Amino acid sequence: MTMLSSLDLIRRVPLFSMLTESQAVSVADAVVKRRFKRGEMIVEQGKKSNALFILLNGRARVVTSDNRGREVILATLQPGDHIGEMSLIDNEPHSATVRAEVQTDVLMLGRIEFARCLPENSSMAYAVMRGLVQRLRHADRKIESLALMDVYGRVARALLEFASDSSETGELLIREKISRQDIAKMVGASREMVSRVMKDLEERGFIKTQDNGSIVVKERLNALG
Repeated sequence: MTMLSSLDLIRRVPLFSMLTESQAVSVADAVVKRRFKRGEMIVEQGKKSNALFILLNGRARVVTSDNRGREVILATLQPGDHIGEMSLIDNEPHSATVRAEVQTDVLMLGRIEFARCLPENSSMAYAVMRGLVQRLRHADRKIESLALMDVYGRVARALLEFASDSSETGELLIREKISRQDIAKMVGASREMVSRVMKDLEERGFIKTQDNGSIVVKERLNALG
């Protein structure tokens, strides 16, 4: 990977957007681009990778599992998101596994280079802290929903988190197809229960599944989630 292409790539990553020119050149010289196939692990729960990973494209899933192999989906990562910083900061193994949902390209920045960037650039340190705070808030919401909401509320909240505004219709739309099993892993319920809830939400007009697999989410679903 040439210096020019490295610089071009890191300038497109929000985490590196505030680097000075000399800092950007230093990072560009240190990052490594890597491609992960669908289903391949980017980081593994209980192990160390000693690197920061920044998604350039594709999509990845954050999951945790117990010793019986039961999985819970904690989050879905999109281009621009970064992972691995917690392990770099506290030198502990990764608390979750991150697996590519589709072919995904990432930039890898090693521990030494990461540690050098933080004191040299307060904006990057702030961006890392902001990302950690966002994950903590997301974890708080998940804990709250598991403790206080019934399955209807948890499914509704999960659907709302996946939905985004459609520029064509102005409606909330989930473009990516989500399986009932995946939703079950997100909300801590059985696939059968999630299927019943989804069917009921559709019958009551809260959601509408389109022919292409996308889901239109009605605003009034907020009342449930």
